[in-house]
Amino acid sequence: MAQLSDDCFAFGGPMMSVDEAVGLITTRVNAIVDLETVRLIDADGRVLARDIAAPLPLPPFTNSAVDGYVVRNADLPDSAERALPLDGRIQAGGLALAPIKAGHTARIFTGAPMPPDAETVFMQEDVRVDDAGRIVLPPGLKPGANVRPAGEDIPQGHIALRAGQRLLPQHVALAAAFGLVGLDVVRRIRVAVFSTGDELTSPGEPRAASQLFDSNRFMLMAMLRRLGCEVSDLGILRDERISLANGLKQVAGTHDLILTTGGVSTGEEDHVKAAVESIGSLVLWRMAIKPGRPVAMGIIEGTPLIGLPGNPVASFVTFVHVVRPTVLALAGSLPAPLLPIPVRAAFTYKKKAGRREYVRASLRRTQDGAFEAIKFPREGAGLLSSLIDTDGLIELDEEVTRVEPGQSVGFLSYADLL
Repeated sequence: MAQLSDDCFAFGGPMMSVDEAVGLITTRVNAIVDLETVRLIDADGRVLARDIAAPLPLPPFTNSAVDGYVVRNADLPDSAERALPLDGRIQAGGLALAPIKAGHTARIFTGAPMPPDAETVFMQEDVRVDDAGRIVLPPGLKPGANVRPAGEDIPQGHIALRAGQRLLPQHVALAAAFGLVGLDVVRRIRVAVFSTGDELTSPGEPRAASQLFDSNRFMLMAMLRRLGCEVSDLGILRDERISLANGLKQVAGTHDLILTTGGVSTGEEDHVKAAVESIGSLVLWRMAIKPGRPVAMGIIEGTPLIGLPGNPVASFVTFVHVVRPTVLALAGSLPAPLLPIPVRAAFTYKKKAGRREYVRASLRRTQDGAFEAIKFPREGAGLLSSLIDTDGLIELDEEVTRVEPGQSVGFLSYADLL
């Protein structure tokens, strides 16, 4: 389990900026050290535990990059066409043991090994066959053209994949190209997920007229699974301090992270703060972010706890900027900053200086080929439709106070947030 001291997140003073919060998390959380070996097919999304040095060069042998005709450099045409007799055929997966005869060429296919003493390949569409059946080569081709040398992609011994890399399908492909059948990865981060609030009921359960079906819990669990976590669904904790405290304490020793949604504001029925303080320590972050200012971070018996707001959009945004970096830090992942793409604003917007804001927006292509962002027409952190009917978030930094149509703004696609 991740063990943290009760004061490692202590922070006082004004509202914490997003960058301060992320920096605090990534530098103070202790990475999980437990490892496991998984098959390649199961490695996607996992965090690599050990560096991988290339056990062989890629490609492992010099080969043709095209379908065509292979020649020795000494037989390359100089200033005029040259006709060479055809001598042999080399297929992909075959052997090329004999050298090409001087003044001859051989048929060769993409991926086939280059024969000894031959260095250049003509593409089949660049040659012609004369009446005698000879291959007529055009002048001007550079020596070594259309050939992939051994190790051109990755030399043997090069550190091709580094510990902390969150594996993507292309990384799995590289491991397979090395002939590996399994990879050592960090075990999955174990996260316990609660919702809090008497106003909630789970889908499938009876719903009173004054209750809502709990949606945040299922959104957060889906987001955690996309990060490769092992998720425990612990249902809904009611608005009662002792019940909350008991529920949180029971899972602290068996999980690496506790995640709650709702009950972290300062209202009379928001009991998460008091519950955590009764069994551990909590610093209530007044994070300078909109939507999502009420975010809680605490420690219960060495296990970190994050309490997210109850409004779904605020919960989504703060998950991306607080929970995501926490999970990656626990997994020992290399830094994975979110990089907004510059697009053109098609809206007017005012905001306060000193806090970062995220505006839900859709993209459309303009007549000049650029992309412009269209703001969702309604405000409100409780509008699930605003996450469904948009493509991502416009990120407005702390110093921005106004956006005008045509201004360049940073866009974060939902597809890139997990």
